[in-house]
Amino acid sequence: MKKIGVLALQGDFSKHMKTLTAAGACGVEVRESSDIEKIDGLILPGGESTTIGKLLERYRMIEPLKQFAAAGKPIYGTCAGGILLAKNIEKYNQVKLDLLDITIARNAYGRQIESFEADIPAPSLGELPLRGVFIRAPVITRMGKGVELIAQFGGSPVFIRQGNIIVTTFHPELTDDLRVHRFFLSLAQDGP
Repeated sequence: MKKIGVLALQGDFSKHMKTLTAAGACGVEVRESSDIEKIDGLILPGGESTTIGKLLERYRMIEPLKQFAAAGKPIYGTCAGGILLAKNIEKYNQVKLDLLDITIARNAYGRQIESFEADIPAPSLGELPLRGVFIRAPVITRMGKGVELIAQFGGSPVFIRQGNIIVTTFHPELTDDLRVHRFFLSLAQDGP
């Protein structure tokens, strides 16, 4: 069984841990750089991207995460995790991993009170739409040539993939639908 790490510095990591267990994976909380050596895939959860970035710096995890990605290991970012993976963040100069050729706009749908849910067609994951839970969600405003669109909502990409990295701007871990996590687990199974 593959070990999937969930960055457990800040954010909704506990929900991802429960979803991984339900999907049949072994979830491991990642709290320091040495934990990265013990996992086959990594989830960067939602939360507050500025805070998570500062904690990644404080705990000297930036370079180990870049090496993890360079080794072909899969990474999945939800919401704030996707912001951290982006090459460009509109209007913000913050810590980022610069691993995904996208530009992303933070809190693009509005404040917490304007959070919402919506059905999102994702034909490659089945006929039934995904239920997207958008909480202060970012919007992907540019995708590089190597970035694959898996699903969109309102004309904006909300689920993308570039090689071994996937991002959702919504939170599938807050639903009972395991398809996004199982898709991620398939990348870990097929990995290096």
